[in-house]
Amino acid sequence: MLQQGDAIPTGTIKDADGVEFTLDRYAGKPLVVYFYPKADTPGCTNEAKDFTALADEFAAAGVPVVGVSKDKPAKLRKFADKYGLSVILASDEEGTLCEAFGTWVEKSMYGRSYMGIERDTFLFDADGRLQRVWLKVKVKGHAQEVLEAAQAL
Repeated sequence: MLQQGDAIPTGTIKDADGVEFTLDRYAGKPLVVYFYPKADTPGCTNEAKDFTALADEFAAAGVPVVGVSKDKPAKLRKFADKYGLSVILASDEEGTLCEAFGTWVEKSMYGRSYMGIERDTFLFDADGRLQRVWLKVKVKGHAQEVLEAAQAL
C-alpha cells in the first residue's frame, strides 16, 4: 500500500474510448485517483455520480479526477453515457495499476474468498506525491470530503 509522500505509480491504462495513457499526463497538477470494483453497480454508480456532480469544483481547483476499475473500455463508455458521467474513467484490465496502488485485495462475501478491487481513493499534490488516502471508502459524502482535501492543497 502506498504511504504519504510516495510518488504516483505509473502504468498504462485506457480511457473509456480505449486510448492508452499513464497518470504522468497529469504531471504538475494535483490529482485524485479513485478505485472502484465494477462499473454500473449501485455503489460504484453513486460514487461516479457524486464525483461528476462536483466536477466543476474539482476543475476550478485544478484537480483532475480519474476513476479506475478493471472493466473493459467499452463497458466504461456505456457506463459514462448511461449516467452522464464527466469524470475520467480508466480501464486497468491487466491490474498493473491496481497492484501498484495496493487496491487488488482478497475479499470475502457469503463465506467465499475472491480477489477484487477495494474502493480506495488517493490524492496527490502537484509534485506527484501522495498527500491523503481513503481506504475502504463509504460512498455517501466521500466525493465532497475529497474535494475539500483537494482544495486545501
